[in-house]
Amino acid sequence: MKKILAIIIILAIVSIYFTFNANSTKEKRKKFVDAFQTEYTLKSSESSLDNGSKDFFTHLAKAAEERTYNFVIYDPSYIKLDYPGGDVPLNKGVCTDVIIRSYRKLGIDLQVKVHEDMKSNFNAYPKIWGLKKPDPNIDHRRVPNLMTFFKRHGTVLPITNNCESYKPGDIITWDLGQGITHIGIVSTKRRTDGKQYKIVHNIGAGPKLEDVLFNWKITGHFRYN
Repeated sequence: MKKILAIIIILAIVSIYFTFNANSTKEKRKKFVDAFQTEYTLKSSESSLDNGSKDFFTHLAKAAEERTYNFVIYDPSYIKLDYPGGDVPLNKGVCTDVIIRSYRKLGIDLQVKVHEDMKSNFNAYPKIWGLKKPDPNIDHRRVPNLMTFFKRHGTVLPITNNCESYKPGDIITWDLGQGITHIGIVSTKRRTDGKQYKIVHNIGAGPKLEDVLFNWKITGHFRYN
């Protein structure tokens, strides 16, 4: 009888010991997990703040890449547009429309931005077309006007012969010769050698993703957020 009682007491002590340690282990694990999640959340938040600008330009580049999935006829015709948010028919467009539609994907309306800036600073913009006042139907669809706007409100980056200087989301402008200007966005896709990023642009055959960064004389290198 005493032996049975002793065994019961021992088993009770062992049960209490393991129960206590199990609870202690759970508590320690919970504290560890809570601490890890707190640290991870803080680091993620810091990372998000540090890389917010970078993330924006990555999204911009990807928005431009999405344009290449659309069938677009190159058509520079003057068309009366709604304001704000006006756009030519989605199956039509020129090089500037790649930029405008990509930014609109991220909630930025260059039609409004350019028009408002031209209303306040009309003399700062080119007088190539003989306009007497801003025209929200066409101003934002002209490369020289976008170049002026990006110079005034964006970041002007160096023009170099080093492909590493050009990052996803950068806006590039070119001189094609004979007074013809062109514009495109640096994509997130590199060419086969893994060095140079490809460009999303529309030079006549609709939005394309192509390795054309140094095909023409670069006249502008901008970032705008």
